[in-house]
Amino acid sequence: QVMLVESGGGLVQAGGSLRLSCAASGRTFGTYAMGWFRQSPGKDRELVAAISWSGANTYYTDSVKGRSTISRDNRKNTVYLQMTSLKPEDTAVYYCAATSYRTIKYTSTEYAYWGQGTQVTVSS
Repeated sequence: QVMLVESGGGLVQAGGSLRLSCAASGRTFGTYAMGWFRQSPGKDRELVAAISWSGANTYYTDSVKGRSTISRDNRKNTVYLQMTSLKPEDTAVYYCAATSYRTIKYTSTEYAYWGQGTQVTVSS
């Protein structure tokens, strides 16, 4: 069992930055690929970024590529999402998720564990 707790969301002006953190419990965190998803009202949950178990491989959806960085610290059982040059369309609830696979997965159904979400609001 893995429990995930996100933090770092908030209200920021367009062009600003935020760093989301996801603290995980469980000794097997270091063997799981991790992902950050987001969901805004009326839209499907989408994968924003993902990272393999070792951190060697990453993925970003096109809309955040070049503006976001996903990283992990397996000693601290934590995964991060650094977001810069934020836009109003980045406004959403951001969820941290863990998959039991070591490699990156791209669909929400492949992630077994989810955090409660953290709200990110970008004002124009």
